[in-house]
Amino acid sequence: MNSIVVLVFAAFLDYLIADPWGFPHPVRVMGWAIARFNKIAWKYFNSQWTQRLAGIILSIGLVAGSGLVGWLIVQTTKLLHPSLGIVVESILLASCFAARSLRLAAQEVLQPLSIGNITQARSSLSKYVGRDTANLSETEILRAVLETVSENATDGVMAPLFYAIAGAFIPFIGSVPVALAYKAASTLDSMVGYREAPYTYLGWFSARWEDALTWLPCRLTVLTLAILSGKPRYIWRICCRDAVQDPSPNSGWSECAYAAVLGVQVGGTNWYRGVAKHKPLLGDDIHSVTAVKVYQALQLTRYCFLIWLGVAIPLLLLHI
Repeated sequence: MNSIVVLVFAAFLDYLIADPWGFPHPVRVMGWAIARFNKIAWKYFNSQWTQRLAGIILSIGLVAGSGLVGWLIVQTTKLLHPSLGIVVESILLASCFAARSLRLAAQEVLQPLSIGNITQARSSLSKYVGRDTANLSETEILRAVLETVSENATDGVMAPLFYAIAGAFIPFIGSVPVALAYKAASTLDSMVGYREAPYTYLGWFSARWEDALTWLPCRLTVLTLAILSGKPRYIWRICCRDAVQDPSPNSGWSECAYAAVLGVQVGGTNWYRGVAKHKPLLGDDIHSVTAVKVYQALQLTRYCFLIWLGVAIPLLLLHI
């Protein structure tokens, strides 16, 4: 029963307050650890193979360490008082979800855009995407926001929930250690999982591990979106047609599913540090990408989250 309370309370906390600035967020601690390790790796591991080895050590160490630390915190607080344990466990689990943070980030870009302040919209967008934003048009800004919202819906919201639910079924482990372990893998991918130098060899293992861990929750998210759309065969057909063209095994599927449900097209040419990079076009260009479409995408993510939670609760009750 405690696992159900923690899941529901954590979801409620994320819906209400997201990630307060100044709070010692686990991802910030993970980021600090990764940055410190990188400095050591680049100083003492100079060859391709030693950097690959360092990348494996970093990935396994951070993922296992994050899960272990989360477990120790939860168990320690439970020993102090069972209610305290539930509160701390819920707060830690809420930190793994990014639904409200994703909505707030989108609003930060869309609000100035709605009053014609494209300069501020570009500046706000630059905090959340890797592409060059200085010369983006309003249409390109809206596409970038929708792509960010739809990509991060999987690795920032649905995948952490998937692993939190999976952890709830594991005796003596629980949701927090498993969700934190996934969050560590996701953070590693976002910080070092690049093909470009200096992360080419140091980040290769992190990128592949995160791809593997996200594969199943990504496909389940696509299936959930397809069911929500009322036209599952069409959504799946569009994803099989377009998503497979994307070099990422997950982000293309996530973005394509949202695009298909909304009847829009994403992808195209983006610029990174002055270099053009073309992404495959995903979805059919039936409607224009607008702020309304972005908010609809955010609402779809909320529906998916609630559906998974609604399915998990009775299964957990049966498991008790």
